[in-house]
Amino acid sequence: MKKFLALFLAAVLVCSTAVMFAGCGGKTESSSAASDSKTSDSKSSESTATKGELHMATNAAFEPYEYQEGGKVVGIDAELAQALCDKLGYTLVIDDMEFDAIITAVSSGKADFGMAGMTVTDERKKSVDFTDSYTTAIQAIIVNDGETKVAKADDLKGATVGVQLGTTGDIYVSDMEKDGTKVERFSKGADAVLALTQKKVDAVVIDNEPAKKFVEQNKGTKILDEPFENEDYAICLKKGSELTEQFNKALAELKADGTVKKIIDKYIKAS
Repeated sequence: MKKFLALFLAAVLVCSTAVMFAGCGGKTESSSAASDSKTSDSKSSESTATKGELHMATNAAFEPYEYQEGGKVVGIDAELAQALCDKLGYTLVIDDMEFDAIITAVSSGKADFGMAGMTVTDERKKSVDFTDSYTTAIQAIIVNDGETKVAKADDLKGATVGVQLGTTGDIYVSDMEKDGTKVERFSKGADAVLALTQKKVDAVVIDNEPAKKFVEQNKGTKILDEPFENEDYAICLKKGSELTEQFNKALAELKADGTVKKIIDKYIKAS
């Protein structure tokens, strides 16, 4: 009986010791995992806090302001946006989309700002805020060589005119519909010019610099000497965005040091 009790007590002691060590080991592992989790969360939080991206909405079919080259969006607006983001300490991300989707993307917060050779208009001001202008532009009229129906801006009344959907050319020409002008809208300026070469429209109204590129690419077309409209280009942002003030300050500095002019001159050669 004494031997049995001794063996029984020894067994109890061994089991108690095993449980004690197992319990300590469990606590240490749990503590270590919690520590690793906190460290990971801290790093994640830190990287998120220090990562500042700005998404620019554009329509990369508007050379020389924005267009695709080697799978990348380049042009005046792309370079100027990069210069602004560099000055303000942000990483630039460019989102290419249809032109008429840009203001919606900005006003809804899907994009932080829009740059696409965009003209400041009272209608657009209802949906977004604009920075100060960074350049001026002209709405030009493209016609086929030998065209007699449209020889000046007033001749657009009663004609069939091609425009890029949502652009200021679209807005301006739409005002002439009451005078009998028929407006054909295309998702891309290039499609409007193609329709012109096929004589499906009498003229195309579009910004002057892209118009020059389209005429270069489509023999038998020309730009009328008389401009259709003068306008200012600016950056659009969500209503009340704190970025508007930041952009205006940075833009003023880039104008003052010659960066804006240098970028524009790189793409638009003085005639």
